[in-house]
Amino acid sequence: MANLFFKYLQYEKRYSKHTLTSYKNDLGQLQIFLRLNYPETQIEKVNHAILRDWIIFLSDKGLSERTINRKLVTLRSYYKFLLKQGNIEKSPVSKLINLKLKKSLPQFVQENDIALLLDHTVFEENFIGFRDHVIIEILYGTGIRLSELIELREVKIDFVNQSVKVLGKRNKERIIPITRNLCALITKYISIKNEEFQHNVCDYLIVSNKGEKSYPMMINRIVKKCLQETSVEKKSPHILRHTYATHLLERGADLNAVKDLLGHQSLAATQVYTHNSLGKLKKVFDQAHPKA
Repeated sequence: MANLFFKYLQYEKRYSKHTLTSYKNDLGQLQIFLRLNYPETQIEKVNHAILRDWIIFLSDKGLSERTINRKLVTLRSYYKFLLKQGNIEKSPVSKLINLKLKKSLPQFVQENDIALLLDHTVFEENFIGFRDHVIIEILYGTGIRLSELIELREVKIDFVNQSVKVLGKRNKERIIPITRNLCALITKYISIKNEEFQHNVCDYLIVSNKGEKSYPMMINRIVKKCLQETSVEKKSPHILRHTYATHLLERGADLNAVKDLLGHQSLAATQVYTHNSLGKLKKVFDQAHPKA
């Protein structure tokens, strides 16, 4: 049934490759747990108690509450599918509740640090140097996700209108404006890329050293290297997405507009970035309020 479930997610729900991989990993980990602890029980026959044991097992292994909750999303989706197909009479996940998350604000790179990074980092004057530069500039300049950057094709860059068309979650497209300088940098990079791989040019914007489609580990490695001198603890592409959103809001951008730029479905997902601007709000209050 798992194969039918994955086909359903891919062709009917149109989930991304990244999401499909996560779902497959989650169900695979549950199957391993069952083989070791409940060898007589198939994944379709598990009950609430077994799934609760699995959650405890994951927690004891040190997995975060957020990671475990994401795995619960996979289970709810899978057993809902089995219920719909008539393979089970009741979902074993129905009584499970999400673990309470520890509240933490998104990390982001301070404006002065990002300015130093973009203005003073020396990128080599070759294909690799220009590609790495484009990766950093486009992640910070658009706030797109890692998966969206990997799937971004050259034809989606509109140099006339200075914008990029991104295919986000649930295959929803959105248009994000980019600066004139970023347009110029991408133009130069594409030219060098075409020269580097003139006999086998890949139409994806970001490619590997061999001219093939990029992959998450490659992008993560490049971003981590470039963010090495910044003060953020976690150095990842998603940090640049947080930075993009935070800097827009700190400079007065409308919350709904930032929501659309990020491709969020709900405003609640975007509102978390407003907490990072509390210091600026206090400063405005101190300057403007008569009783401050």
